[in-house]
Amino acid sequence: MITHIHHINFLVNDLALAITRYSALLGGVEFIEDQLDQRSVKTARTKLGDTWLILVQPTDEQSTPAQHLKQHGEGFFLLSLNCDDLDQEQQRINALSGLNFSTPERTGLEGWRIRDLPKEPFFGTQLQLTQDVNKRE
Repeated sequence: MITHIHHINFLVNDLALAITRYSALLGGVEFIEDQLDQRSVKTARTKLGDTWLILVQPTDEQSTPAQHLKQHGEGFFLLSLNCDDLDQEQQRINALSGLNFSTPERTGLEGWRIRDLPKEPFFGTQLQLTQDVNKRE
């Protein structure tokens, strides 16, 4: 079952500058910095309630995030919906809507299981499902 917004990603050109600005906006919150080599990005994240706010700086100009940044500029990249069982949600969504996921499953930060939905049915918005394997809902 989908339970809440798991994370929201924003693409940035300069991760250090983005951390400074978002930290000031959010009252001095601390960000956790990571690198996701399989996605060719550096990230910084902070938790707001149940939702992660993630700043993403591409490290390879050929990566999907870099191509999106080049085409659309800095700002909103994707919205991830938390689910308690990714396999079950994939089956439910496919059975009800016939939608197929647009990418194979991949591993995100902290071992999150992630699947992207196609953009077209959702008005061009990149949505994904995430199961936090370290946390039971």
